[in-house]
Amino acid sequence: MDLGIAGRWALVCGASKGLGYGCASALAAEGVHLLINARGAVPLEQAATQLRAVGAQWASAAGKNEPKVVAIACDITTPEGREAVWAAGGGPGRDFDIVLTNAGGPPMGDFRGFTADDWQRAVNANMLTPIELIKAVLDGMAARGYGRILNITSSAVKAPIDILALSNGARSGLTGFIAGLARSEIAAHGVTVNNLLPGKFDTDRLNATFEGAAQKTGKPLQDIRRSQAAQIPARRFGTPAEFGALCAFLCSPQAGYINGQNLLLDGGLYPGTF
Repeated sequence: MDLGIAGRWALVCGASKGLGYGCASALAAEGVHLLINARGAVPLEQAATQLRAVGAQWASAAGKNEPKVVAIACDITTPEGREAVWAAGGGPGRDFDIVLTNAGGPPMGDFRGFTADDWQRAVNANMLTPIELIKAVLDGMAARGYGRILNITSSAVKAPIDILALSNGARSGLTGFIAGLARSEIAAHGVTVNNLLPGKFDTDRLNATFEGAAQKTGKPLQDIRRSQAAQIPARRFGTPAEFGALCAFLCSPQAGYINGQNLLLDGGLYPGTF
């Protein structure tokens, strides 16, 4: 299925690995030009090389020029980091048709142990930074009549987890903001805004939580992985590639009537009807 997004420009945050890379790869496979961002320069450049190969495969099959991949290593949660991205892209907001916001989850723990600084960092990374990015690109998208904004949040927005207090709070704040924004006047200008809520995906972050659990309980790592997977109706963890496939579809014209939604990807783990 041709998603019809070849030649468009996308900003993908946290694209060096995991779900961000899965989304960037799916977009590159559709011929989308990419500006990718992450803090680590080495893994980001490695990701860029892989994405260029994906784009080259698309170009060879389609008989068209290869999509561009620009890599900017910086901390997008800082004003300086955002300025570096905008400068590389040709100015604030440039002509991005697609923006994927994505920040690593804040630390786990008992809320009693978190300081005001901990809360401020979590809110800045997981709520305020996405809002700043959206603010920079939104009007340009509306003026051109096309835009797709996606935010990677968490299944904890749908079913809060007690040890993820920082994430529960900050990401829920972003979710509330998006609910209002998506239903504003921008919806009539071809701009959609949606959230992707990942459950347990086979990423470095998930593996780190399993390693922590293994150290704490003394149980073998593989036993913990099997036990966690068994709780999911699909009996497995999700993959970044299938997460990216949904991302790419939501960026397409075919998904133009999907707006203001929180799309839960968890293999059926959430037990509710709504």
